[in-house]
Amino acid sequence: MRLKTSLAAAGLTAALILTGCAAGGGDNDSDASGSGAVLTIAKPDGAITTESHNPYLADSSASKYGYGKVIFESLALVNPTGDLGTTPWLAETVEWNDDYTQLTVTPRSGVKWSDGEDFTADDIVFTFTQYLSGKLTDTGALGVTDVTADGDTVTITFDESKFTAQGRVLHTPVVPEHIWKDIADPNTDPLTDEGKAVGTGPYVLSNWSTESVSLTANPDYWGGELAVPQLNYVSYGDNAALTTALATGDADWAQAFIPQIQESYLDADPDNVFLVSPTPGAGTLFMNLQRKPFNDPALREALAWTIDREAYVDIAREGASEAIWNKTGLSSVLESEIIDEFTDDNYSVDVDKAKEVLEDAGYTWNSGALTDPDGEAVEFSISVPAGWSDWNTEQALISEELDKALGIKVNVDQPDWGGWDSARQEGDFDAIIHWLEDTGNAYGLYTSTMDPKWIVDDKASFNFGRFDDPQVTEALNTYANASSDEERAGASAVLQKAFVENIPAIPLGAHPLLGEFNTRNYVGWPSEDDQYAAGDPTQPGIVQILTKLKPAE
Repeated sequence: MRLKTSLAAAGLTAALILTGCAAGGGDNDSDASGSGAVLTIAKPDGAITTESHNPYLADSSASKYGYGKVIFESLALVNPTGDLGTTPWLAETVEWNDDYTQLTVTPRSGVKWSDGEDFTADDIVFTFTQYLSGKLTDTGALGVTDVTADGDTVTITFDESKFTAQGRVLHTPVVPEHIWKDIADPNTDPLTDEGKAVGTGPYVLSNWSTESVSLTANPDYWGGELAVPQLNYVSYGDNAALTTALATGDADWAQAFIPQIQESYLDADPDNVFLVSPTPGAGTLFMNLQRKPFNDPALREALAWTIDREAYVDIAREGASEAIWNKTGLSSVLESEIIDEFTDDNYSVDVDKAKEVLEDAGYTWNSGALTDPDGEAVEFSISVPAGWSDWNTEQALISEELDKALGIKVNVDQPDWGGWDSARQEGDFDAIIHWLEDTGNAYGLYTSTMDPKWIVDDKASFNFGRFDDPQVTEALNTYANASSDEERAGASAVLQKAFVENIPAIPLGAHPLLGEFNTRNYVGWPSEDDQYAAGDPTQPGIVQILTKLKPAE
């Protein structure tokens, strides 16, 4: 399945003011009686043996299964796909100041916690004050410096611009003050005592075991009556077991990369759907700019003219991606950010062009093997952990493409995760395939590939090629902290030109969110034509989807 390229892209907005009722919030016209079919949501992560409903802990069962997102809600939902827009949720209005250092929200009226207590502005203040006081560890680097309430208006101030981190802020789980004020350590409490797992969400916890977790529809949910009466969360041992469960109908909804998905899943039932939701991220070839052969931009440009992004999409990703050909490295969901100079400036598979670039830079061929200006044969390795099947396939494709087209020997390296992780941090590699930092805009690509801030104590968490240019660094800082659209657009132009000229990395294809679900019992799911949310049930947008589902006729 190929992604559509006509998706609307979000523009750069300096002051974002969103009002009105959230999708599904109070306007759900479903006449469901609550007697519909159960939805089983599955993951391939193996047994989850320790019970914890704490939404702030990445290793809690609520986070690993994903059910925490239907219990605890957030101020707003930032769509990672489609129009990249923001939908107010627990907040009726969401307003950022010009430089995104201050957020002002109005809590939604008529919302109750699942124990019957009223949700108020005080709960929002309490939630974010936990970070300010240091009681809750700021693992998301929110940098809260002040939280104040004026009637029903709450203002949260941050230590720096959150333009590139709006999702992290707005997706913060809001918790009830009347329960959490008595929790001694919110960084460790599993919330397993009676009456602690209280949220505003559409579902409430009904049963937990090491085999599965069940939640039932919240009868007093502010978003209206829910068509789905019960959610079951199950974790299978691996992708193969998950695929079997989806194909047989034992599982209804999942997110996974499934090899041969047409034969193994879609052909099993005409109601089965595989939704690919493009995001600003990309599967990207990172090259070590500090060593041969990638310290030469001519060699990098030649590769950019040779690597077949369509093969990456069709073969490595089995259609679950979208090729990125624009020289800026930006995908279709960010096409509105591409400056006019590069709107139609694209790479293609053009071996003659690649050879011309190499010849102009002094490269030659000896018995068919590419030889650099120093007389050495060009050879390098691409490293991806063993078992990452899509990127393992792409390794083989690139190796074949470059050998056949340019006479470059590319060695395929597939270490275990630990060895790969260490090498990428320390710069002990030739090339790797990796993802990008998720910021919902062009900044994600450029900070991931050109920002020296990611190098700490000589270890990299992004910018693995160790690109460093003071002008680019200044533009990155300007983009992230700008107080106007014009200022941010100017910085973006600098970043795009630097990326085109230096080719610090080669984006291959969009790194989308995936969703497998069936329409046997419910309709209203997101689709290729209506990406109001990603089809991935582990994303915050699951609550929006659940309010839109209606019984199938």
